[in-house]
Amino acid sequence: MSDSSLFQLREEAQTLGKVEWRPMLAYVADLHARSVRPAREPFPYAWEEIGPGYCYGPAFGHWDIVHAILDVLPAEPEHARLQILNNLAAQQPDGLVPGVIQMRGEEPVWSNTWGHPPVWPVAAEAYADRTDSDQLLRTCYEPLLRQIAWFEANRAAQPKGFFYTDILTHKWESGVDEGIRFLDVQTGPFACVDATAHVYGLYDHAVRWGERLGEDPGAFQQKAHALRDFIRNEMFSEETGFFHDIWSVSDPRTRCLSHEGMWPVVVGAATEAQASRVIRENLLNPDRFFSEHPVSTVSMQDPRFELRMWRGPTWNSMTFWAARGCLRYGHSTAARVLLERALDDSAAQFERTGTIWEFYHPHGGSPEEVHRKPHTPYNKPCSDYLGHNPLIEMARMYGQADGLG
Repeated sequence: MSDSSLFQLREEAQTLGKVEWRPMLAYVADLHARSVRPAREPFPYAWEEIGPGYCYGPAFGHWDIVHAILDVLPAEPEHARLQILNNLAAQQPDGLVPGVIQMRGEEPVWSNTWGHPPVWPVAAEAYADRTDSDQLLRTCYEPLLRQIAWFEANRAAQPKGFFYTDILTHKWESGVDEGIRFLDVQTGPFACVDATAHVYGLYDHAVRWGERLGEDPGAFQQKAHALRDFIRNEMFSEETGFFHDIWSVSDPRTRCLSHEGMWPVVVGAATEAQASRVIRENLLNPDRFFSEHPVSTVSMQDPRFELRMWRGPTWNSMTFWAARGCLRYGHSTAARVLLERALDDSAAQFERTGTIWEFYHPHGGSPEEVHRKPHTPYNKPCSDYLGHNPLIEMARMYGQADGLG
């Protein structure tokens, strides 16, 4: 993509949110342009990398690209469409969509046995809604069904729900590397709250897309209802007002207050009452997740909270998903305050450092002070990192939430 093709994104960035955010948003628009690389296998189109500051070199992230797509979509719908197609280009015949595809060598490298959270249908549906066309959904419908089949064949938990390989092999399929939920857990195919919610999201999209495309969504409707009831009835703790993994929901000894418990709200599997408790008692609770730069990845009350990667610091992508969950259930004021705090601190850190960080200090301190992976050479957040920073989309949402509330 040439710089001129991002003109609309740059123009839009200068109209969004607070005036003090706009230098950062303009930088993000330029960072998108700098992150686009020429087409090469397995991508049929020019592809957008995670960000030029990613410590492991050029890479395409299944999880990360969704945030980039949503960031550029209203201003650059064609670029968004091509990234959705790039994302599915490496889907295997069995339905697996690879996680991170490393592109730093002569040949691309990825795992053919595990992936990342399947949130790409959110981007595909957003494109269809934005362009008022179902053509892309027709292209994506069969890959969606194949991915569902892959999860059912390879990630079905016992006796119900779904799991990620985090619990079996610590391959961090959830995208939450070295998260606290699996520090002291007996391994086994047990239902993980994030995986189960994400597969519910797949079923929910299959139902809506089937209805839009004239297909019979009945089988997916039944599966969605069954999984929704399992999440509501067996993965929610009345004690914490939060969702948990199946092995810990009723066991305080293993129960974690980590941000993954918000996913049933994000995908719409929670009841209205459950969503309200998740938002009011957890996401907006200054003793839990409502940090100076929200949302902290681990509750500040949890004894395992620390200033290390997914064990406390804030990822703007998670604030984005939390805000989407708030909006889904009509809590527009909650969405607005989460977005405002996150954008305020991101802009302040940008003014100080001139870059966008992979993740942020939850207490508003310097990102350089938080740890990444102490046992590796990369022990501080990456700079110029787009994959977890849909800051332009967050600024749009802030304006939308302001209008609603």
